Amino acid sequence: MSSVDPKDTFRAEANDLLEQLEKDLLDLSASPDSGSLIDGVFRALHTIKGSGAMFGFTVIADFVHAFETAFDRVRKGEAKVTPELVNLALRARDNICALIDGGDDAASAGILSELDRIVSGGTAAGAGASTWTVRFKLAGDAVANGANPVLLLDEIRAIGPTRITAITDDVPALADLDPEALHLAWEAEIEHIDPTEAIEDVFLFLRDDMELSIVRRDPVGESDADAPKAADSGPAAGVGQDGVAPAIRVSAERLDELMDRVGELVTAQARLSQLANIFKDPSLSALAEDFERLTSGMRETTMEIRMVPIGTIFGRFRRLVHDLSCELGKDIALDMDGEDTELDKTVIERLADPMVHLIRNACDHGLETTAQRLTAGKGGQGTIRLQAACSGTEVRVIISDDGAGLDVARIRARAIEAGIIPADREMSEEEVHQLIFEPGFSTAREVTALSGRGVGMDVVKRTIEALHGHITVSSRPAEGTRICLHLPLTLAIIDGILVRVGDGKFTIPLTAVEECVELDDNIAETERGRSFLNIRGTLVPYIRLRQLFGTRAPADPYPKVVIISSGENRVGLVVDQILGNSQTVIKQLSRLHARAGAFSGATVLGDGAVALILDPSALVSRGKVEAGEADRKRPAELAA
Repeated sequence: MSSVDPKDTFRAEANDLLEQLEKDLLDLSASPDSGSLIDGVFRALHTIKGSGAMFGFTVIADFVHAFETAFDRVRKGEAKVTPELVNLALRARDNICALIDGGDDAASAGILSELDRIVSGGTAAGAGASTWTVRFKLAGDAVANGANPVLLLDEIRAIGPTRITAITDDVPALADLDPEALHLAWEAEIEHIDPTEAIEDVFLFLRDDMELSIVRRDPVGESDADAPKAADSGPAAGVGQDGVAPAIRVSAERLDELMDRVGELVTAQARLSQLANIFKDPSLSALAEDFERLTSGMRETTMEIRMVPIGTIFGRFRRLVHDLSCELGKDIALDMDGEDTELDKTVIERLADPMVHLIRNACDHGLETTAQRLTAGKGGQGTIRLQAACSGTEVRVIISDDGAGLDVARIRARAIEAGIIPADREMSEEEVHQLIFEPGFSTAREVTALSGRGVGMDVVKRTIEALHGHITVSSRPAEGTRICLHLPLTLAIIDGILVRVGDGKFTIPLTAVEECVELDDNIAETERGRSFLNIRGTLVPYIRLRQLFGTRAPADPYPKVVIISSGENRVGLVVDQILGNSQTVIKQLSRLHARAGAFSGATVLGDGAVALILDPSALVSRGKVEAGEADRKRPAELAA
């Protein structure tokens, strides 16, 4: 068994706290008077400081302590939350991240100096302060377990003017004294408006096993009517009592290994089912059915474990938009919806960079300046909206803005100028929108520090297609642009239809399949280059996979057509035989095969044979291009 490095545990927990810290700071920029948010920032800093000191990260602990001290003045009402303070606090948060990653602390002194300057500009809020009596007694083994009462008392003194008295009532006679046990208790009188939250933060890691009471007294020393606030010595809050299930941290590598094992199990189950069909043994068939049921359950459970809310990356974009708003001098709001929508962790990880690029483009070139928006009769504040929702077996992630929209005429003119399309090519508005994903395409009049709409968008498209997804774009002049990413729920195991083309077997992802039809004999015999089927009054282009793959084996006398779709487009795939459904464990192609645009992966069948997985997006695009060429060459024939 491999042991876990405690420092790695600190880094993982600190990263979670830093994400929450960033969220609270960004929320503070919109709600600067929120006491709960200010307390949340302080608690995150306090926890990071305590954990850092415990695990030996003294540089981090020292910086966070100074950061915490500065922000404590905000909590006490001695300084106000301003945009300048939020921006600087975000810089301080980034500095903590850098220190955790092993960076030097060259920037620390400057940040802390600016923090001190900002918070020192406020006025003290001494009015209304009361005297509070705090009594606490730690567990007898607290010192043996690493607690340091002296440091705790120092933290209490930092809250406000304090007088501390040791309580020795439980100290035994010298002969009975256990030198490793703690027998003292303490009483502290603090001048403060309300130190409750600060006191509870001091004992954050010790509250379960200690005694603590906090009582407010009026200025003349008489007891307040408020009841003592005692610490909860029961189970940790939120675990098993408020409906929140306990959670454990599992490394991504272990999840990947688990999915690999489940994939092998699915392949073994397919092989067992095949043997049961061959030998027709009732006992073997019953075993195969049980094995298939258990494998299916294991597969679903493993898939659920790998699912991650898309909100885990949505949160990062709040900071991105905040920084871009400051950098561009634009008033930009970010709306998010569907953060609970779940995707496979691999999809989530690979989705982050394309979304950053799309959001940068939307902020930089999609949204107008405040003056331009007001001139156009819009509100001065522009909006970027992120939405996610499940739609069948796919997830749709939408990035939209309420800016000027795409200039179709300019896009077309630029594409002709760059030689991407011929000048006489007729294109729909949707096809023109897709030109922004062509390599090297851009309508930007000047290069900015961010990116022009179109620059690098081909990389975005390739990344999404590598995830077995596709992109659709819609835009209205003066109303904005909407980019929709259509993504599969998972990249590990999919349901597919197994087909035969000649001697080869291929898998078509079931999510892309609309229906299966017979290939009309008349079309097959009198085709003469014709490549369309009439599906209930709609012409659908089709591709003969035998011709595409150069198959020389004898053709089946009754070919079938599998109608697949990608986005709003459809194409038919002519195959020799449809073999049935199959659970497909996706394997990556070699570098040699990866360049073949018709395939997105491979899978191992129950008999040990390898079947290539067809790429619906690539095949639909191919069929659309061929249909367009046929439409220009034979308009009279297609109209017949």
